Parts: sequence; C-alpha cells; structure tokens
Amino acid sequence: MVQISTGLRYLRENPWLEKTVKELCDKAKMPLPKIAIVNDPSPNAFTFGYTSRSATLAVHKGLLEKLSREEIEAVIGHELGHIKHRDAFVITAISALPLLAYLIARTTFSFGRVSDSRRGKGGWSGLTIFLLAILSYTIYIIGQLFVYGFSRMREHYADVYSAILTRNPRSLIGALARISYGLALAPKENAAVRAFYISDPIYASREVKGILEKEEIYDLNKDGVLDERELEIAMEKEAQSTWVKVNIMFSTHPPTYRRIMLLKQIEKELSTGNFSEKSLYRLI
Repeated sequence: MVQISTGLRYLRENPWLEKTVKELCDKAKMPLPKIAIVNDPSPNAFTFGYTSRSATLAVHKGLLEKLSREEIEAVIGHELGHIKHRDAFVITAISALPLLAYLIARTTFSFGRVSDSRRGKGGWSGLTIFLLAILSYTIYIIGQLFVYGFSRMREHYADVYSAILTRNPRSLIGALARISYGLALAPKENAAVRAFYISDPIYASREVKGILEKEEIYDLNKDGVLDERELEIAMEKEAQSTWVKVNIMFSTHPPTYRRIMLLKQIEKELSTGNFSEKSLYRLI
C-alpha cells in the first residue's frame, strides 16, 4: 500500500546512498533494509515494515538534493532508529485498542438506531446502547490521544538513536530545520503516509505558516532568508500559542523546536565524553 501511494522505486543507481546506509547498518549491527527513492521534490524520508529484515527505507529526491551529506546521514540514522525500535509494529499494535473502541461505537450507534426504529422507542435498552456507544467513543478518543503521544515519544527516541549512531546531533538539527521549512513550501504531501515521515508534512506546514507570515520579524540579519538559528527562534516563539499547543496533542510528531532542544542537550552531553546511551534516552 505504501509503495503504491508514494510511487517509490527501489534503488538501482545511487552508490553513495547505498554505501552510507550500509555503513550505518554495519555500525548499528542490523540488517540492511531495502532502499528506495521517491520521486518527490519535498525533503523527507520514511521507513515501513514490521521487522528489520522486511523493512524499507525510502528517501525523497528532494531530501537528496536539498540537504548536505552529513544531514542526510543524520536523517538515515533517525529512520534506522525506527527500524531498530520496531516502531511500525509497536504503533500498529497499540493503535488496535482505540480502533476496536471506534468500531464498537459505530456498530452500537447503528444497532441502536435500527432497534429504536423497529420498536418505536428506546426504553432502558436504548439508553444502555447509547451509554455504551458514548463510553466506546470516549475510550477511542483517549486511546487515540495516547497513540499520538506515544508516536511523538518514538520520534524523540529515533532522534536520540541517530545522534548516538552518527555522533553528530548538529547535522540532524540542521536537517530538521531544513525539512520543516522545505515541507511548508512544498506542494501538498501524501496524507496517507504522513505518520511514517521523519517530519509530518501537514504539521510542518502549520508550524512554519505563522513564521512565513512574519518573516520580516524573524529575519534578524535582514538578508531575506531565514537561517537555521532564526528558524529555531521563530519556531520556539510560535509554539507558545495556545492553539499550537492544542494542535500538538493531535500530531504524530513533536514540534521541531522541541526536537532541536533535545538534540542540543544531547550534543552537550556528547561533548563531555562522559555519557551512556541510557542517560541520553533519559533526556526525552
């Protein structure tokens, strides 16, 4: 389904990309995933597959064209983190409960309407069905919010994994800033696979929209272009909005500025030379 909806093509000729993925996989001691390229000008990447041996790593052409090699390597490290942590399987598994609750609610409402129309009145059975449907919908909403929150946490985990694997969190910081900005300017993305991406294209567009409208304010050096530092400052300020905070609850990805802040903490820890992988994950 993912292959059809994105139009990806499995890698044939890109020696550098294949070599980079292989080197990182060797370093991570994990099987080499299938490598694919999506003919899409937006800068993004994603993985899918429930096991490390069946996984596919897909990279947009826009990512290869707009990011530096160090930034691409950091993005690949992030995606390998998802494979290593089996995130596709885990997210699918925990999504089962809210999905089941939703199906029960829909079925209960439908059954209740049919039952009432046949008998002409609801009575206690109608009330019971109604309450069951409301309870199911409540479980669905709470469960879905939990899934979103869990997904955001797994994105942070993948960021940490990339930083550990590449020892270069600074490149992932640059990549995230470029990707968010690039996605906001890119044509509409395929919403069907948005949860798979390193950055949610829909949320990224919303996140950067306010910044672009106030570009003159955030362009501190007045050069007509928002650099990485200016984007970080702008994202942090825009994220203070109550509306933005509410929107975050319904997003599969954390705000870019929070991911950048975490990576800066990791960069600081790595620079000391006195750290453990567990201590870096505890920063989340």
